[in-house]
Amino acid sequence: MFNKVLVVNRGAVAARVLRALNAMSIPSVAVYSEADNHAPYLEMASQTFAIGPAPARESYLNQDTIIDVLKRSGADGLHPGYGFLSENAGFAQKVIDAGAQFIGPSPKWIDAMGHKTRARDLAAQYGMPMSQGSEVLPDDNDAIIAAARKIGFPVLVKPAGGGGGIGMLPAKDEVELLTAVERSRSMASRGFGTTEVYLEKLIERPRHVEFQILGDQHGGAIHLFERDCSTQRRNQKVIEEAPGPLIPRDKAVAVADQIAGIMRTMGYDNIGTVEMLLGADGSFNFLEMNTRLQVEHGVTEEVTGVDLVRAQIRSAAGEKLGDILPGKAEIKGHAIQARVYAEDPKNFFPSPGKLTVFRPPEGDGIRVDTGYAEGRDVTPHYDPMIAKVIVRAATREAAIDKLVEALSGFDIQGLKHNIPAVINILRSEQFRSGRVHTGIIGEVTGKKV
Repeated sequence: MFNKVLVVNRGAVAARVLRALNAMSIPSVAVYSEADNHAPYLEMASQTFAIGPAPARESYLNQDTIIDVLKRSGADGLHPGYGFLSENAGFAQKVIDAGAQFIGPSPKWIDAMGHKTRARDLAAQYGMPMSQGSEVLPDDNDAIIAAARKIGFPVLVKPAGGGGGIGMLPAKDEVELLTAVERSRSMASRGFGTTEVYLEKLIERPRHVEFQILGDQHGGAIHLFERDCSTQRRNQKVIEEAPGPLIPRDKAVAVADQIAGIMRTMGYDNIGTVEMLLGADGSFNFLEMNTRLQVEHGVTEEVTGVDLVRAQIRSAAGEKLGDILPGKAEIKGHAIQARVYAEDPKNFFPSPGKLTVFRPPEGDGIRVDTGYAEGRDVTPHYDPMIAKVIVRAATREAAIDKLVEALSGFDIQGLKHNIPAVINILRSEQFRSGRVHTGIIGEVTGKKV
């Protein structure tokens, strides 16, 4: 096991990883930017290091500074959390070259799955269910149009080198297509440093269903069932739940078994999530694979009882799955997570400010993951998520009611937040019936989001 682990992230995920390390009696090292120098989770770490100014590129994305802290701290493991450098294969290799273990998949898997078209090609080779798509688009309008015609309109233009919904634009005809490609390339260049984009068949009113995978370094890989992440705005998740509503259990488990078998054959060696689109015809189609811990991992933990962060750390330390999870995982009850953002509930735009009052809900079956405390500032430098409220109950209906009650009791003052909008969604007939899809927020609010 590790002697000391460096956590190179911030907010809720830094707190979550530090909590797991403390539970495992592993000394920890936390880093912080100037904006986070009084973050409450820093008190959980054995050591702390300042890594620079507030802008992420000068602190949490500064690889040289982080590798220097890794060496100075004497840590033999590094946990990247999610976001920032968590899916940067070059950084993962630098960690290894510095004599430490990157707590995540091998750099080869981060690289293989980080580029969307190459990931699709690789997954297809192993028999992953797949919708139609193109290769990276050339700088030739005729060729772009030909690629779209081959797939069939409508299509979705997507950046090949990133995620988070950035640059994903639909096109229903050739005129929209060329404009969307130009806009997507521009957004991809700003967000990911590459202008590569490609096309996928646009599935109307799809559900976003993902499958949690855990592998080891000995050829083992299992699944921990699925999560439904369909409730999104601007292609970014707001509400996630497990198990997925209205998905027959035998079908969900069959797809999960198929994916886990593919991961074993491939030799995938740590935590990961295979994201799928579920069409109205009941077909699952590969979307992408995230080679890291997911923001929504907590709902899987709540229904399976498996601590995914501890399992991820143990896998990276070389333990076998049979030792990490000696029994077969089962789903018990239902869990739902709401992401609480500092944003205007009317338009979902960020709304930074000071948390003059910040009093999360408490109670049986209620879990709040956060990196904030009362009096702290939510700055414009980072993602505006300030907390994740996760509830567990015997049934989906009871979980929805519990989450509404928990959110209603979450006292936040000093800035705008999205809780009123989330409660409105949870109370809607569409959500309560389980008829979720990626456009449900627009349907409930009557706005384009």
